[in-house]
Amino acid sequence: MKLMVDLAGIIEAPVDEVWPLIQRAVPFTEQTGTTGAHQGGWWYRGEWSAQSHGDHTLVTHRVYNVAQTMRWGVPLANRLFIGFARNTRDRFQQRITDMARHLDTTGHLIDTPDAPN
Repeated sequence: MKLMVDLAGIIEAPVDEVWPLIQRAVPFTEQTGTTGAHQGGWWYRGEWSAQSHGDHTLVTHRVYNVAQTMRWGVPLANRLFIGFARNTRDRFQQRITDMARHLDTTGHLIDTPDAPN
């Protein structure tokens, strides 16, 4: 697996309130605790997790290239889909905002140290 996008956000609510909203929003094919994943197409794997962060929840979303063949073609194809990383970030930010609004609180993105360049 090659990490392609690494995003994180804080929702100012406890994990036990946030995780059910993530489960409703993301069609997981695998789940362990408060980590879930879904795969699609020939290359895509998206992983979501929720962890306690004080009284709040740290939500992470990572996109991996899991292609078994033509792995080299994924970054090229995504460059042709101009803005893939930006669109993924924008959708993640919208989900964080929507979940926070649903819980009548706030949410925001944070920098991730492992984000690909």
